[in-house]
Amino acid sequence: MKRLFSFIIAIVISTIAQAQTGVRVTTQNGVLEGTETSGIKVFKGIPFAQPPVGELRWKAPKPVEPWTDVRQCKEYGPNPMQEALFGDMNFGTDKMSEDCLYLNIWTPAKDKDDRLPVVIYFNGGGLMAGSGSEPRYAGMSMARKGVIGITANYREGIFGFFAHPQLSAETPYKGSGNYGFMDQQAAIRWVKDNIKAFGGDPARITILGESAGSMSVSALMASPLSEGLFSQAMGSSGSVLGYTPIATLKEAELKGKEMMKQLGCKSLKEMRLLPADTLMKRAAVKSVPIYNIDNYFMPCQPSEIYEKGEQMKVPLLVGGNSLEMTPMAFFGGIYMNGRTPTMDDVRIAASTLFGEYTDEMLNLYGFTSGDDVLRQPGIDFSNDRFISYSTWRWADAHRRTGGMPVYKYMYCKERPRMVVEGKVAGLAGGVYDKDENAPKLPEVRGAVHSADIEYAMGNLPTNRIYDWQPEDYMVSDIFMGYYVNFIKTGNPNGLGLPEWKTYNPDVQPALLVIDTDTRMTCNDKEEKRYHRMNEIFNK
Repeated sequence: MKRLFSFIIAIVISTIAQAQTGVRVTTQNGVLEGTETSGIKVFKGIPFAQPPVGELRWKAPKPVEPWTDVRQCKEYGPNPMQEALFGDMNFGTDKMSEDCLYLNIWTPAKDKDDRLPVVIYFNGGGLMAGSGSEPRYAGMSMARKGVIGITANYREGIFGFFAHPQLSAETPYKGSGNYGFMDQQAAIRWVKDNIKAFGGDPARITILGESAGSMSVSALMASPLSEGLFSQAMGSSGSVLGYTPIATLKEAELKGKEMMKQLGCKSLKEMRLLPADTLMKRAAVKSVPIYNIDNYFMPCQPSEIYEKGEQMKVPLLVGGNSLEMTPMAFFGGIYMNGRTPTMDDVRIAASTLFGEYTDEMLNLYGFTSGDDVLRQPGIDFSNDRFISYSTWRWADAHRRTGGMPVYKYMYCKERPRMVVEGKVAGLAGGVYDKDENAPKLPEVRGAVHSADIEYAMGNLPTNRIYDWQPEDYMVSDIFMGYYVNFIKTGNPNGLGLPEWKTYNPDVQPALLVIDTDTRMTCNDKEEKRYHRMNEIFNK
């Protein structure tokens, strides 16, 4: 018995030692040491560019410098500088720094010659918040399906999207801003140059993002600097093809001059000397970042690039959620005043967007009374005003001019009840502390903005707020199955999945509804509405 006990102890010690033994990979910059968990090799905190600090603040990312010692990559690198903006964000590290250009790799490869497909995920957060360290984006589940999963940070807020005439004067292309987008390109470029060492195929890189990450993917497809960097693209909820054109360089520079004055600085030198924390607090990073036509990353309006068919010719999988934005975002104030909206209230809210075409568009939405605010017309209006129109416009433009298959979906699975007490759902997917004194507003149900992430990435267990049920795991399995098939082949279809037809609304049902009953459906009403919106906003 004593010998058996000693034998068991020896095995346990040996197992722990093996688990703690690092795995090494040699990149073009040097040797990395990560960890291995049940057959998946994990490398966290890999630098893909030089730290954008000091004189490199507000400059395009510089290639990372080589290292000679073995670099430990067992912990996430710091999160980008950001304020606490969204209640649904949890991070894998408490560290935050301007020195944030790191990526993370989960690889199931047994050999560097395995040539596995790769997906790189860019986080959401309004280009103001978020990180590749968030558990909901982690690539572990993807790796178990034979895909190398990667997350990558990029500069956010004023650190990633700040233009100024003095900055433009420093560059050979005489433009500035868009540094966060350039960080993303630098991450993709590093992966393309080094992924063979991790058993990946540099010719099969898919980029993916949700919300601001989805907007980023649409921008990356439009940028001439992305040529040859990736082979497929996926976006969830959003694009840079919105109601209005993106800012011109002069407009962005003017905002930059106003910001410099707000900071109490007279020169870039003074601004670059400000500590990152001070800069973030004075600048109020909560203000929406301005990306622009900088004559480099983005040479002209992205809408023009897509209309001319000059975007990257890659297969695209794109969609959004059934409740991207609750009507309470636009009509909540009326309910707080103790009444329900009237049609006049609806017209006032819609007129800020549609002007002289308000009555025509309300008819296309199906509004007949103020009660429709809480029904499908109000949901569609709120979704479109927030982000859904831009998602559709991206899919439509690439379908017409990209020469490659497009797959479009609508995600509808509502999250189950919360198991954590004292929390309530926010307007667009966030979770916040419950305020007993807050006025009670009518509830509208559906798949809120960002609710799809854990399902699609196979990461439901990383979110302990909700009481996941068997049907949630079933939907996750279906959603992730489509993702994995697309990443591997450029086509989401496969065994055990409902057929997903390419997006061609002129000849066939073109929208895949992902829910407990996943199916193809016609979306003629939506198409008619969006095409009319295109005519109105792009005269």
